[in-house]
Amino acid sequence: QVQLVETGGGLVQAGASLRLHCLASGRSFSSSTMGWFRQASGQEREFVAATDWSGGSAHYADSVKGRFTISRDNAKNTGYLQMNSLKPEDTAVYYCATVDALRGTYYDRAEEYVYWGQGTQVTVSS
Repeated sequence: QVQLVETGGGLVQAGASLRLHCLASGRSFSSSTMGWFRQASGQEREFVAATDWSGGSAHYADSVKGRFTISRDNAKNTGYLQMNSLKPEDTAVYYCATVDALRGTYYDRAEEYVYWGQGTQVTVSS
């Protein structure tokens, strides 16, 4: 079993930066694929970014490419999402998720992930 806890959300103005943390406890974080998803009020959960077990491969949604960076420190059992140049449309609850064995290249599909955190709210004002 893996427990994930996200922190680092908050209320910021457009153009600001935030760094989200995802602290994992339990087994297998260092060998798992990690993803970040977000869900705005009244909308479906959407993919933001994902990285493989080493952090050497990263994928991003087009809407965040060039502004967000996903990374991880397996020695600290922690994943990160650095968010720069935030926009009001980035407002959402952000979730980290992991899966031990991702099927194929379905890193952007929420249903492929097994473990989820409780989420952290990010609000960007204009």
